[in-house]
Amino acid sequence: MSGSVGGQTPRGAGRHVVLVGMMGVGKSTVGRRVAQELGRPFSDSDAVIEERTGRTVAQIFAHEGEPAFRTLETEVLAEVLDDPTPTVVAAAGGVVLDPANRTALARAGTVVWLQAPLELLVERVAGSTHRPALEDDPAGTLARLAEGREGLYAEVSDLLVDAARPLDEVVDLIVTTVREREASSAAGGPTS
Repeated sequence: MSGSVGGQTPRGAGRHVVLVGMMGVGKSTVGRRVAQELGRPFSDSDAVIEERTGRTVAQIFAHEGEPAFRTLETEVLAEVLDDPTPTVVAAAGGVVLDPANRTALARAGTVVWLQAPLELLVERVAGSTHRPALEDDPAGTLARLAEGREGLYAEVSDLLVDAARPLDEVVDLIVTTVREREASSAAGGPTS
């Protein structure tokens, strides 16, 4: 399944491309390739947080708790989106939980919701030591997280892409959509 997320008013005055979706969906992998194709810098919000704090996401969750991580997540997202340089951003999976982040994403540019079946997500994150939210039940945890986030991903997204498709197809669809939206915006047309 791929295509526009319906029912939204034109938005996204910015020129960033932000990938949202569940952990394990491939935001970083896809984001790097999209950035390369578009000739833009790439930013992974989790990596920025880890670099800035000198701690892994798991360590932040364990020692400071989820609220501290979410605060850092919001700060990093705001900084990246405030930068005038068009960037491709892999946003942390829970970025949509904060209303301020959803507002920022509405101005970002093109927000892409990467979606994949639960079974694929579980397979991709199995044995991961850097995903603190998974606890002892990855499938159950991912299902609960997805249930609480899917409506929020839909709210902020301009494009829904099936990340279970081959990587080249996913990247091509996103790049084509971004170029079309930006060409339409430059010509004064609607952006969604």
